[in-house]
Amino acid sequence: MTTATVSSKGQITLPAEVRQALRVEAGDRVEFVRVALGRFELIAATQSIRSLKGMFGRPTNTVPIEDMNRAIEARGSTAR
Repeated sequence: MTTATVSSKGQITLPAEVRQALRVEAGDRVEFVRVALGRFELIAATQSIRSLKGMFGRPTNTVPIEDMNRAIEARGSTAR
């Protein structure tokens, strides 16, 4: 088991073993995801958004950008 200490500023340093396993480096982002009461998972958020391409397959229908803009404009006028 690897541990870290919380500083007076609420910061922790990820031990080298954890950084290597998650493949995170200085400047990378990590996410803390609550999985149960008092329990979190640490997830490396290092993947590019492009890695999601194709995740849901091809769209069954397409919407022209003009239709999208009209919908946004109509909805925006009723926003609170």
